[in-house]
Amino acid sequence: MGRKPALKYQGGTLLLHPPPKWKRLLDFATWDDRVEQYRIPAIAYRPVVESLWAEKIDFIDEAAAFVPLELQSKLEMPPYPHQEEALLAWKQANRRGVVVLPTAAGKTYLAQLAIESTPRSTMVVVPTLDLMHQWYAHLVAAFPDAEVGLLGGGSRDKTQILIATYDSAAINAEALGNRYAAIVFDECHHLPTDFYRIIAECSIAPYRLGLSATPERSDGKHTELNYLIGPEVYRKTAAELAGAALAHHDVIQIKVHLSEKERQRYRELINLRNQFLRQSRISLGSLEGWQKFVQLSARSAVGRTAMLAHREAKEIALGTEGKIRVLADLLVQHYPDQTLIFTADNATVYRISQTFLIPAITHQTPIKERHQILQKFRSGDYKTLIASHVLNEGVDVPDARIAILLSGTGSPREYIQRLGRVLRRGSDADKQAILYEVIAADTTEESTSSRRRGKQHPQKPPLSIAPEPSEINPTAPPAPTPLYGVGKSPIKLAAEKAVEWGTSPAENPPSNGIDDDEIYSEFK
Repeated sequence: MGRKPALKYQGGTLLLHPPPKWKRLLDFATWDDRVEQYRIPAIAYRPVVESLWAEKIDFIDEAAAFVPLELQSKLEMPPYPHQEEALLAWKQANRRGVVVLPTAAGKTYLAQLAIESTPRSTMVVVPTLDLMHQWYAHLVAAFPDAEVGLLGGGSRDKTQILIATYDSAAINAEALGNRYAAIVFDECHHLPTDFYRIIAECSIAPYRLGLSATPERSDGKHTELNYLIGPEVYRKTAAELAGAALAHHDVIQIKVHLSEKERQRYRELINLRNQFLRQSRISLGSLEGWQKFVQLSARSAVGRTAMLAHREAKEIALGTEGKIRVLADLLVQHYPDQTLIFTADNATVYRISQTFLIPAITHQTPIKERHQILQKFRSGDYKTLIASHVLNEGVDVPDARIAILLSGTGSPREYIQRLGRVLRRGSDADKQAILYEVIAADTTEESTSSRRRGKQHPQKPPLSIAPEPSEINPTAPPAPTPLYGVGKSPIKLAAEKAVEWGTSPAENPPSNGIDDDEIYSEFK
């Protein structure tokens, strides 16, 4: 009688030896002459195991190093209906998939519920140190009897529940790959990059949850989330959750017009830029067009002049004096409401901070100073705060009611994240949040605004400051946002079996039912 095949984890991959009589072997494995064994991608662990089970092939699983956990939450609160729906959808998708919810909709609590209902060694991956510490505080409060550790920012814990930054998780992907049965990818739109995707590819985790407000990426790589995590299983927008989980909100667009001097200079610069674009047959309505513009601008004096003209025109639109006057009026109008101001560049942040004596946060702000400013904003000592991009992701400011967007990119993700800064209801069930979008009329900002807003948010008619000039916006129409979920996973997943904790899969027949005491397959 021959030896039983053994499935082993080695350096981010799986080895299966001796090879069994398995008709699907070559669907997953390739022969490695270096070790004279069949090698399988670690991410294929679950479909491989399920296929072996389905064909009743006896094997030894030496790959999985994760263990069951005793998790009893000490942080219980009634979930919102959308959180219950999302959790159920994820379970019905065999605990693999992406949940899309707007900022402030309670994605962290949803993940806590998922972790509690899947009590196995779990890793949570986050993009920033601020988010890592926020997750740590939440999970320690939820599971005080469990070991919760950190990987990143100087910490290198080895715990059954681990919170890691994307950078640290990628660097240690091969070492971590078989230790966790479940992975939560917070802000999972970061994952499909050449550097970060190794976290998912080197992991055997059979259970995967992706969380994001906007998983779509301009490079189209969001389609790879199907393979790295699983399909999109649930989605809700801020408009659909308004008044329930999120505050009621209005989005008000205010158009300001350039002065005669600014308008004349802006036209000259745009005409100079557009002349080069026409000669080079470039359209800025797509990412490829912009990349071509950047490349060609570095190859000739005419190209460099066109790029400088583009940048100066943008600076005029972003920093027109009309916006400063509108800002002053809005601050007076809404005082003493907690107000956040966002811009696209640090220069405008510092200019407004000095003009209005408003605390500012940029990527240059030291961490201790940033935390001190945020704490005073949360406590109400500071009524207003201005930032460029650092508050887009992972900062909890529940008492803010007013957001003023003076400038930004065309990214829908950035727009939704900035809106999310004021959507938390906090202690005020009747909170009415407002996002003011201040744009320079008849400039490239109008098409930028259209790209970032899409059709996701109902909006009041724009307020026009000064008479409407007859000038036509000289920009190309925006490119459509790529759809998430297009494309299929190259790994075909077998149907999940339901088994009692710690029993052999063969002892229990498959089950598709889901209830409050759900049981599911044990990959150990």
